[in-house]
Amino acid sequence: MNAATEGDWRSGRVRVRGRNDGRRLGAAELGQGLGRRATLVQFSSAFCAPCRATRRVLTEVAGMVPGVAHVEIDAERRLELVRALGIVKTPTVLVLDAHGRIVRRATGQPRKADVIAALGEAV
Repeated sequence: MNAATEGDWRSGRVRVRGRNDGRRLGAAELGQGLGRRATLVQFSSAFCAPCRATRRVLTEVAGMVPGVAHVEIDAERRLELVRALGIVKTPTVLVLDAHGRIVRRATGQPRKADVIAALGEAV
């Protein structure tokens, strides 16, 4: 696999990233409160077709799992947060535990099964 196709192959994969250094996000950063058990944070942009599909997946998963919230953030309007978190592509999804710690991260459109599996680590 060459470097040009590797990015496409990895797109949507939910994975652990060690660079967040235990970073926590709360209502001040998200613009709303955390879910009781976990929060799915989606960074989107206006003309991003995969963002719309990701919104549907995350809304559905949040509706299926009690105590899970879905928060969508417009990346263009929150550039300071985008830069602080190293967001380079939309959609990017962060899975937060009940305390706002980032436990998983996905770039690209995640599969529903991967989101549900990632929640298992957060709750």
